[in-house]
Amino acid sequence: MSKPNKTRTIILTCSIAAITATGAWYGAGLKAQQEYKRDTRARTEAGPAEMIARLQETRTGLVAKRNGLERKIADLEARHGKESILEDAS
Repeated sequence: MSKPNKTRTIILTCSIAAITATGAWYGAGLKAQQEYKRDTRARTEAGPAEMIARLQETRTGLVAKRNGLERKIADLEARHGKESILEDAS
């Protein structure tokens, strides 16, 4: 009689764990979807001043990325130029 109860306990435990995990995953998906809808609605309902401010923030971030990439490219070109000079000298 001990074996069927142990099996039943294991099955119930696994079932409850699966239900809990599925519920958490589904709930997280719902929350993400609601946040996306709220952000989209806020963007569409934003006034001109808010839209300009958001675009300026985006532009500032993009300019910073561009400057970083240009600096990296210049460093690579300088390093490559030094390597070719060393190869020519050899």
